[in-house]
Amino acid sequence: MKHAKQPNTKTAAAPALPPEVRPGQSIELLKELHILTRDAKLNQDSRRKLKQVYHLVNFIEPLLNDVRAEKGSVSLVDHGAGKSYLGFILYDLFFKSLEDASHIYGIETREELVAKSTELAARLGFTNMSFLPLSVAESTTSNRLPETIDVVTALHACNTATDDAIDFALKKKAKHMVLVPCCQAEVATVLRKNKGKDLGKSALTEIWRHPIHTREFGSQVTNVLRCLQLEAHGYGVTVTELVGWEHSMKNELIVATYKNLPRRRPSERLQEVLSTLGLEEMGQRFYTSHVERAKSQADPEAVTQDD
Repeated sequence: MKHAKQPNTKTAAAPALPPEVRPGQSIELLKELHILTRDAKLNQDSRRKLKQVYHLVNFIEPLLNDVRAEKGSVSLVDHGAGKSYLGFILYDLFFKSLEDASHIYGIETREELVAKSTELAARLGFTNMSFLPLSVAESTTSNRLPETIDVVTALHACNTATDDAIDFALKKKAKHMVLVPCCQAEVATVLRKNKGKDLGKSALTEIWRHPIHTREFGSQVTNVLRCLQLEAHGYGVTVTELVGWEHSMKNELIVATYKNLPRRRPSERLQEVLSTLGLEEMGQRFYTSHVERAKSQADPEAVTQDD
């Protein structure tokens, strides 16, 4: 006598997650960001993106803890947020477990990305996360943001958008900045424009005589000027690489923390670099007037004391 076939009561086991996925992370979020595929796998491009964002999170998390220890909560603005990889993963790994007023703001000009991020945050229950359709410059004066912000990030903000993010952070009295500059053309354009009259002044002009050197040197000088600008406002600055060169050529990571440091020497060096390279007209871009105002408002010892 044949026995009736018993129904299969076993359910398929959930696919094993890649080792890069951290405990407690939202799998739905990683799929929505197209970091994980539908079957919870990582392709090579997604693995590269995730490694880069994790590396940046490792730099940012101690800064968030520093502010929370001091104030009880922390606010962060992410400029040029795009699809908000950084903001969402930061929220998922750090902010979602907090029971305070901590908040992330994503600033992005493309309204379709702002709408999509807003919808995703609501669906995931990320209640202390907001997205605003603004340029970096517009956000500086927008009444939709608090008067002060604790941490400012700008990941691959192109050309002068990084300078706008610095201006935003200075005006919002940010304690910490985390910047990964991207394509930078403005200083190179001025170097190129003045090349003819400057070539005979010094052998240093050989550094940017050839067009490819003008571009690369202009990019390097831009970040040097940014670091001096931040130091002239009392920040301690660390410059390192974000990830290995095999992952990104736009690799420089600038981390600035306000410490009310001496400001005279970096301010003078900033002016000297501008003058030496024939970049005096860039003074406004690097806010020499703001530097002078910061010096006048600072503690006298912090202004007059040399490094």
